[in-house]
Amino acid sequence: MTPIGIIALILIIVSAVKIIVILVNPKSWAEFVKKIWANPMITSTISLILAAIVLYYLIQSGLTIVQILAVTAFVALLMAVGIGMYATEVISMATKMLKKGILKKAWFYTLIWIALIVWGAYELFM
Repeated sequence: MTPIGIIALILIIVSAVKIIVILVNPKSWAEFVKKIWANPMITSTISLILAAIVLYYLIQSGLTIVQILAVTAFVALLMAVGIGMYATEVISMATKMLKKGILKKAWFYTLIWIALIVWGAYELFM
């Protein structure tokens, strides 16, 4: 199996387990999520490392950053469908985050997105 196949398989397994656990025992999933996010810095760091690894293998497989960003748009739209059911809560949270100055906490995350956007625009137009 290729690295891309392994990444897809991991996503399939984790997603299937998540859906089954939520259907059978939603409280246990909530407890699991609380444990995972008990230390957000560690969880974020691990997620960033894994994202870099996945991006590396996507690029090595021959995908371009433009193709990866197009897939990202597809996933973002799917996520919007799910999040839309919680619009009131999301708007409330976003308002609180904006009042606190979102870039104080999200500056590094924002820089990553700027780098990806610039990379994608450069590949698309140069």
